[in-house]
Amino acid sequence: MSYFAVAVGGFLGAITRYIVGQGFSDIVSITGFPWGTLLINLVGCFVLSLFLTIAVDLLVLSPFIRTGISTGFIGAFTTFSTFTLETVQLLQKQQFGYAGLYLFSSIFLCIAMSALGLIVAHGIEQYQANKQAKEESLSEMGL
Repeated sequence: MSYFAVAVGGFLGAITRYIVGQGFSDIVSITGFPWGTLLINLVGCFVLSLFLTIAVDLLVLSPFIRTGISTGFIGAFTTFSTFTLETVQLLQKQQFGYAGLYLFSSIFLCIAMSALGLIVAHGIEQYQANKQAKEESLSEMGL
């Protein structure tokens, strides 16, 4: 069953990645900078951290759904191999500034997006805990 969840999630993630990448094709051809892949990887880092934290701590999701979304969808949506190839291509074109910017953005900003995903997830958890405590307090008071 896990294989099926990963396959379905992977199919949807790959299609979504293709659509997003195509949406950036004009600006990539104008600037020569791989904006689509960078955005895909930044969003993927944020969503993976956010989703897994919430899925484990707040939601009651089956392992199949969790795996289908995290390994399948997000795994297919993001791509390290494209990032490395595009970096090498920038270096081959002697676009060293773009290559450095892309390396920095992809590594450090993706780490920052993962951290932001965790921060947002913990904020949601805290909000839920406060809301539940408030409801319990009102219930105890008979309100």
